[in-house]
Amino acid sequence: IVRLILGGELTESIGRMRTARVALTDRMIAKAAEMEADAIINVRYMTTSVVGTAAELLVYGTAVKLHS
Repeated sequence: IVRLILGGELTESIGRMRTARVALTDRMIAKAAEMEADAIINVRYMTTSVVGTAAELLVYGTAVKLHS
């Protein structure tokens, strides 16, 4: 709470967001593999503040199949 009021880096939150970003990226890659996609393009990461220190992370991209 003190860091929220006075400012400063919230290292615990940064670590959790990094972990979540990696997990969501892995999930997106797995879903693209299920679809037999060759690549994921136009990947976007969005973070929004929900309440207080809670945040929502959204990761999305376009799975593509290349023609041979």
